[in-house]
Amino acid sequence: MTRLAITINGRAIDPIEVRDDLSMNDFLREHLGMTGTKFGCGAAQCLSCAIIVDNPDGTSDTTPTCVVPAASFNGKAIRTVEGHARDGQLTALQKAFIDHFAFQCGYCATGFLNEAQVLLERLAKKPVARTELDKTIEEALDGHICRCTGYIKYHEAVRDVILADPQRYLA
Repeated sequence: MTRLAITINGRAIDPIEVRDDLSMNDFLREHLGMTGTKFGCGAAQCLSCAIIVDNPDGTSDTTPTCVVPAASFNGKAIRTVEGHARDGQLTALQKAFIDHFAFQCGYCATGFLNEAQVLLERLAKKPVARTELDKTIEEALDGHICRCTGYIKYHEAVRDVILADPQRYLA
């Protein structure tokens, strides 16, 4: 058993005792009732379960939750899909996913959304040349699996968000 203290979407969670083999996906869903993070393949291959980990150095990255124990997140700050919208208002990225109908069944959407958010944050700190944009988006979203084949729509949605604010994201 591990006593897990974690910050999720900016909110500190009181330390809670969890089994050492409890996956982060199961912790979010079963202990906290946060069902936005999906369980897809169970082998960290589809990345529908990806969440954002905020690192102490100010960077962020994503990690799967289906095979990673909740205990390994002790003391960390993470963000889930539930943390994107603020005061009932969707983010530009969420709106772009809807506008492009980037998802069909929606199962993979949370992983793509979290990965795209990390990309936007990275580009805000280190913009890329316009000529490198499509390649950068492809590399960021690579590894996420959409069974409904929404790859192009996800890519277009992310690109539109970036192009809507070129001073922020492009060099």
